[in-house]
Amino acid sequence: MSRVCQLTGKRANNGMAVSHAHNRNKKLQQVNLQWKRVWWAEGNRFVKLRLSTKAIKTLEIKGLVKMAKDAGINLNKI
Repeated sequence: MSRVCQLTGKRANNGMAVSHAHNRNKKLQQVNLQWKRVWWAEGNRFVKLRLSTKAIKTLEIKGLVKMAKDAGINLNKI
């Protein structure tokens, strides 16, 4: 499974690690992904999603149905 947030689509970011002497090395900044069981009221069940921590915070504000609709996810298939 790839390291992608299922609701926001966040992925790893390519960056540079720069030392004090300004030596630059390529670095991959991964997304902080967590497995989260979220209650889906319309389906009357829990849905297990792999979410970034930013998505979990946004989920508490917007709600699962609105975020899934914006992302184009069908919760019946999960």
